[in-house]
Amino acid sequence: MQSEPFVQKAYHCILQNDFEEALHWFEAAIAENPEDAEIHYRCSVTYARSNRLDKAMERALEASRLAPDKSEYGLYVQHLQAMRIVQDAKKTIDSPDVAPAHQLYDTVSILKEAVRLDPLYGEAYIWLALAYSQLNEHALAISAIKEVIALQPHDHGLQDMLEQLKGRLNSYLYDSST
Repeated sequence: MQSEPFVQKAYHCILQNDFEEALHWFEAAIAENPEDAEIHYRCSVTYARSNRLDKAMERALEASRLAPDKSEYGLYVQHLQAMRIVQDAKKTIDSPDVAPAHQLYDTVSILKEAVRLDPLYGEAYIWLALAYSQLNEHALAISAIKEVIALQPHDHGLQDMLEQLKGRLNSYLYDSST
């Protein structure tokens, strides 16, 4: 049997927001045609949308292995790596306990790696700005937010965040001078 009917069923499930069932059909398509890089890639995207990054990475790496000439598969692997980095960084930044400065600087370093891996991944810039802000590196936080605003100019929440960061910078400068 061809894998195409399974892929069609997967897309039908996606249109109905049933991602678990879509994954079932993508996996069936892969079982039917394990050498089809495009099916691995599509399955990977669905895993990522379901926030199952380990499985998404597994399928993306396989797509890239099967079709090394398709640069978009390699770029997608880098995007998933950036997503994983951001996911890990969120734990440090969102922790109810304020992380020590050395841990925040480590988080900044890995978030810079996320930006390097996928310069179009806006969430990496946002979390980088938040990490900088926790370190009272407000000018760097503002710079990171301006980067994501350039990527997503119509996101008004980012403009609000920029204004908050500017306010923190002004408060920090005022407190430092008194």
